[in-house]
Amino acid sequence: MDQFMTDETVAHDDSWTVAGRSFRSRLIVGTGKYKDLEETAAAIAASGAEIVTVAVRRVNLSDPAAPMLQDFVDPKVYTYLPNTAGCHTAKDAVRTLRLAREAGGWNLVKLEVLGPPPHLYPDMPATFEAAEALIKDGFEVMVYCADDPLAAKRLEEMGCVAIMPLGAPIGSGLGVQNPAMIAMMIEQATVPLLVDAGVGTASDAAIAMELGCHGVLLNSAIAHAKDPIRMAVAMKHAVIAGRQAFLAGRMPRRMGADPSSPLTGLIR
Repeated sequence: MDQFMTDETVAHDDSWTVAGRSFRSRLIVGTGKYKDLEETAAAIAASGAEIVTVAVRRVNLSDPAAPMLQDFVDPKVYTYLPNTAGCHTAKDAVRTLRLAREAGGWNLVKLEVLGPPPHLYPDMPATFEAAEALIKDGFEVMVYCADDPLAAKRLEEMGCVAIMPLGAPIGSGLGVQNPAMIAMMIEQATVPLLVDAGVGTASDAAIAMELGCHGVLLNSAIAHAKDPIRMAVAMKHAVIAGRQAFLAGRMPRRMGADPSSPLTGLIR
């Protein structure tokens, strides 16, 4: 690789595809939790993301009398990914995404069905139920799920277009807590696998990408940073760096030292 290639060139040369759509950036960012829509727009632009998640139940997408996300984050520039944040039953999740499709014509969606507080862990039985209904209804479903290889494979076989296991509980900022399980899921996946939830800082995003994830989805890590715009830039570079490290292939781990210079032929 040309040592003078820019980050943008690297990202462009390493695109990925989900549901027949190709993207250069492997970072997906949310649109919630910012102090205002101006900051939302600035952080998203700084992140370099091309896909933005939209919590249909929490973000104004249809009332022109109130500030609308579309006025700050242009849906002609970004791919909107409606999600079911705040849904705790399969019925609510399916209804929410059907309303989103009616409002904006969105067919590529992110499904999440959460268990109760305080952990908000993915409710997998409800997730299976909602995924089945949405796929039958013609949706292209990117699905948030537990870090469970069996559950992931079942969702893939059902027809989900991307598998998105949590790195840690939503909004926790704990980073990837179970890298071995994520690696097992990546090994068996034939659709994109992205870490979703739990990323707290740039090194967390890099670790997810070094494992071989196709991408990272995050929101709180940027929105709750002291300087969201600067953190958005950091996340952009972390995802690129982690991806390049994965492609480069890290050196083997070993017990003990391995000198960088030969021990033979020393000057005496």
